[in-house]
Amino acid sequence: MEIVETEIPDVKLLTPRKFGDHRGFFVETYNRKALEGIGFTKEFVQDNHSLSVPVGTVRGLHFQLQPYAQDKLVRVVKGAILDVAVDLRRGSPTFGRHVKARLDAESGRQILVPVGFAHGFVTLEPDTEVIYKVTNYYAPSHDRGLLWNDPDLGIEWPVAGDQAVLSDKDKVQPRLRDLKDAF
Repeated sequence: MEIVETEIPDVKLLTPRKFGDHRGFFVETYNRKALEGIGFTKEFVQDNHSLSVPVGTVRGLHFQLQPYAQDKLVRVVKGAILDVAVDLRRGSPTFGRHVKARLDAESGRQILVPVGFAHGFVTLEPDTEVIYKVTNYYAPSHDRGLLWNDPDLGIEWPVAGDQAVLSDKDKVQPRLRDLKDAF
């Protein structure tokens, strides 16, 4: 597995090795020892799977507060996304900055998003399916979000605001400047 640091070193891109032949392919999508090799020793407790039918579907930017905060290991099994992680750790030198990466089923590339980051994505292809592992269970009382297109974040999304397909919840999330301390 190839592991690459991003502009925010706590966010990692992982590309598993893919072995293919005339039958198809084999890929090891998760290897605990590989993650332990970069200091990630937490246990994943839940797998989530989402299907987004239209191109331009935005999911996020989401996070959970402590003690239910989640690290996430995100991958695409069908289609493609632009994945975004925003640093919400007050006092961090990268507070308010973001990392974005294209994830798609073909490359198998994944992103490891640690606790302290809001996470979201936009679909680039129809019928996109995303699977992600998390280190804590869903806790509705601790579920929070950040406005996906907050101009203060400077995220260049490949979809205009009036073209994005959003949940009602994601349309009204707070901006970073209005977000109470999360981490």
